Amino acid sequence: MIFEHEIPKGSRLYFGKTAKAKRVLENSVCQILEEKGFEEILTPNFSYSQHQAIENERKLIKFSDEENEQVSLRADSTLDVVRIITKRLGRTTSQKKWFYVQPVFSYPSCEDYQIGCEWIEHTNISDILNLTADILRALQIEPILQISNINIPKLVSSELNIDLEIFKKGEISELLKLNCTWLDELLRVKDIKSLENILDKVPQKIKLELEKLLKKAKEVDYSNIIIAPLYYGSLKYYNDIYYRVIKDNLVLCRGGMYSANGISSLGFALYTDNLLKITEG
Repeated sequence: MIFEHEIPKGSRLYFGKTAKAKRVLENSVCQILEEKGFEEILTPNFSYSQHQAIENERKLIKFSDEENEQVSLRADSTLDVVRIITKRLGRTTSQKKWFYVQPVFSYPSCEDYQIGCEWIEHTNISDILNLTADILRALQIEPILQISNINIPKLVSSELNIDLEIFKKGEISELLKLNCTWLDELLRVKDIKSLENILDKVPQKIKLELEKLLKKAKEVDYSNIIIAPLYYGSLKYYNDIYYRVIKDNLVLCRGGMYSANGISSLGFALYTDNLLKITEG
């Protein structure tokens, strides 16, 4: 039996102090983004399923339009924003810096609010990392900023002929079983100094990607940085250096470099509900 006061599991309700805290948080971040030259965009809640970037398509909430084409509720904002700007609005605006405040939806009835930005045709990842750091300081929090390079686990997988799924699942014990000295040391990297110490011990192709990671990490003005060269995240469109912000086992933000419609860009998404738990906790 469904009672009148019930809402579906995974959906969001804000009222009173919580609604005010959400509005204040969103306004604070939006003000920073506007000061940095970003303009706001709100994309449709509905999108054609083939435009979605979510890795597990079973999480899409799907239905059909009047032409029987498959439509889904927006499950991710990044590629939708870039697609709409470049394909639909390209002739009417030259703006490359955009931000949004809107929810994403996943099966069966989950909605998650995000504050995100996309910097189209820009490839200096340290700029978006420093922007993220500015926002964290403005919110008066100092969570872990974990910086990684998705090409490193891919190259290690190829070099040692091991399944990439090991990295996706974070199965460190399986990597230790390989008894590979340089890999063992790479697993222990956690900061800039330990990354510098291993550069001359790894195969050349991996060294080049580690040097790229090191260079960009050094350009970030933030005190709580963790380097995680072998981390492999779940968002399938990041293709180079990327990052996440973590506190108390909550992911507060994800961002990085990606390519959409042949255009290299940068972006991040702050997860509003997790930020509220930290800032209001």
